[in-house]
This record gives sequence, structure tokens and C-alpha cells, in this order.
Amino acid sequence: MLFHTIIYIFTKIKNMDFIDELKWRGMINDLTPGLKEHLSSGVCSAYVGFDPTASSLHIGNLAPVMLLTHFQNYGHKPILLLGGATAMIGDPSGKSTERQLLDADEINSNLLSIKKQLQKFLDFKTKKNHAEFVNNLDWMQSMNFNSFLRNIGKYITINYMLSKDSVKNRMESGISFTEFSYQLVQAYDFLHLLNNNNCAVQIGGSDQWGNITTGIELIRKKENKNSYALTCPLLTKSDGTKFGKTEDGNVWLDPNRTSPYKFFQYWLNISDEDAKKCIRFFSVKQKDEILNIEDSHNNEPHLRILQNELAKEMTIRIHGKDLYEKALEGSKILFGSKTKEILEKVSEKDFLMYFEGVPTYEISKEILYKDIDVLSLLTEKAPVFKSKGELRRMLQSNAISLNKEKIDLNKKINIKDLLNDKYLLFQKGKKNYFVIKIA
Repeated sequence: MLFHTIIYIFTKIKNMDFIDELKWRGMINDLTPGLKEHLSSGVCSAYVGFDPTASSLHIGNLAPVMLLTHFQNYGHKPILLLGGATAMIGDPSGKSTERQLLDADEINSNLLSIKKQLQKFLDFKTKKNHAEFVNNLDWMQSMNFNSFLRNIGKYITINYMLSKDSVKNRMESGISFTEFSYQLVQAYDFLHLLNNNNCAVQIGGSDQWGNITTGIELIRKKENKNSYALTCPLLTKSDGTKFGKTEDGNVWLDPNRTSPYKFFQYWLNISDEDAKKCIRFFSVKQKDEILNIEDSHNNEPHLRILQNELAKEMTIRIHGKDLYEKALEGSKILFGSKTKEILEKVSEKDFLMYFEGVPTYEISKEILYKDIDVLSLLTEKAPVFKSKGELRRMLQSNAISLNKEKIDLNKKINIKDLLNDKYLLFQKGKKNYFVIKIA
């Protein structure tokens, strides 16, 4: 009995610190009164909802997932709601126009893909407080329209729904009744999970505050019970742009949409200010360890210690250790020196991953059966340079490399120089690469 009492007290004290840790990590935007006390009462459940409107999550989606990760680490039970029903409606939050409606097959395919990605962040098997998935289609498909209006719609006024930013921001451009109803459906999800899964906490990004509080209002009016909300800020970079965006678009978790190398490079290239914010948001390292990493980075900022630690942890979590090692290898090839031996051992698949998006020119293999001088190759056969004069000046200034080795005007090129019997990798200066490919 004494042992169980000690465990309960320890758990209670630990849970009381959960909110304080989130504050230190900068992960709280809003929370409802009474949440901290609720979490101190024992093991609690909280859920985050994801509508499978795309085949993959991107890193901008991960902030609420990390809230659930810390939530589980503090002994609580996380629930991941996959919106098989709400994806058919479309959430107006943060959108200026109506979403394109998806069909059931596409939603189901997206749902399965996202489910696999989310399993990398939470423990679904070994812990007593193991995470679980739910799908709101399971309870929404059995409810008819009349029942929904009588049993749910009756409790929330139009005035209340119109007060939400997700609706107000669309009044000029227009909002369909379908998307207007979204917050009511999400509110019912919260009510259902409270009654069937004993889940009294909903977590989300700050843009979900209006939808979440509609659920709290529904629960208060219909069940006369308390429920709670916790939201995290929407991450932006220090330059004000959206976090997780590049010139090519979102940084996806799916390796077919964003290669592991590009994923790794995204974290390496963020600013010092963003790296400090992100390592607190996305790392599961403890506070002392993170503070030590920050101190080491501040002492030697040129080593980019914060960025390297963050890139390593996130790439291993999403893509595994083997692909992290390959991404690291790619960085050494692109930005290191004396790497020709490494480059020659790289598979074609990895070569294409490292040099994805690099300007590529095609030639016939016959051109390389005999030696061809570099001036003719790069101005006539593959017009990388506009004139031989420009190329000659760069060669004379030691600014051109072939397969990571400097070359001069006397260089003759043939099939022995090909990588994977197919590619020539040229480098102009420090950062500008281009590939010549055998057609």
C-alpha cells in the first residue's frame, strides 16, 4: 500500500511539472484554466486530430505531435484521431478559399500513410499508457443528419459559431455551409472521446483554438462536465516566413516527396535563432542536455552544433539511422574536400538523391569513347558555359572540379571518368554543381 502511495505522489509531482516544461520549451500558446490541476489527478488522456487531406505530413504538422510525445513521456495516454469523416468536409481554419473535396479512396490511402508516419513519434505497444488511433468515420457514419441537428446542433448557437476567426476571416470571400459546419463536427469528436475514451483534453496548433473551444462549450452545455484545451504556437522562422517551407514547397516526411538528404539539409541550414527554438520544440532530449548543447553552440557557433544535433535527431526519427548516415555522407561529398574516393562508391540511387535538382545536361556515350578536351565538352557538347573564354578563365583560376578533383585546361575526359558508368559531376566554385548524364 505504501509503495503504491509513493508511486502516486511521485506521478502527481511529475505531472505537475509537465506544463512548466512546455513553457520552458516555448510550446504553449493557449491553455484553459484547470488543465494543470486535471493532469495532476492521475493518468489522463489527450488527443490531437489530423485530417488526411494529403498523402504525407510535413514538418509544420509536427508541433502538436511533439506535445503528445511529451505528454506520453509524463505518464499520460495520447490519442491520435485520424479524420476519415472530417477530411470529407474540409477545415476552413487558416484557409482563404474552399478546400478541394477528396473522394473516400484517396482519404483512406492518405490515412494509412499518415498513420505510419505518426507511429514514429509515440509508443503504441510497450507502455501502459500506450498511444492509440481512432477514426471519426467510425462514429460519424452511423449518425444521420436529423440526429446530429437535434442532439448536437441544438447546443451551439449561430452567433457563437460566427464569432470564430476561421469563419469571420471567410465572410467576405464566402464560406459554404459544409465548411461552416466543420467546427461542430470537431466539437462532436471531442464529446465522443470524452464519453467513450475518458478523454477530457484536446491538443492542437493555435489555429485550432476556435474549433477546440467549440467542443468545450458543447461538453459544458450537453454533459455539464469540464474539458480542457492546450495549443502550441504556429512556428515561423526568424525572417517571418512559414516554418517547414522552402523554395520547392513543404518539407515532407514522405521520402518520395522530400528525400532524406533534403530533409537532413533543411535542419542543417536553419538559422541559429531558429535552431534554438526548434531543438526545444522537436527534441526529446532533457532540459540540461539541451542547455549544454546551446552553450557549446554559443562558444563555437561556426561549428553549427545546434543544427547538427537537430538534423541528426530528426532524420533518425523520421528516416532511420541508415538513411541519416547516407545523408551525412552526402554532406561530406557536397561540402567536404578530398572526397573522390567516397563519391566513386556512391550508388546511383544515392547519387541522384544528393544531386536532386542540380542542372543536368545529356550527351551520347560515344562522345567519351575517345578523349575530349574539357573546353569542347562544356561549351559544345554540353553547353554549360556560353563561351570558351569564360570557361578558360575559370580553369586558369582553379575554379572547376570534375568528380570533386580540380582540373585545368589540359584535362582530357573519357568514359573512365564516368560515375556509375553514367554521370560526370562538375563543380564551379564552392557551391555550384552541374551533372552531365549519358543519354
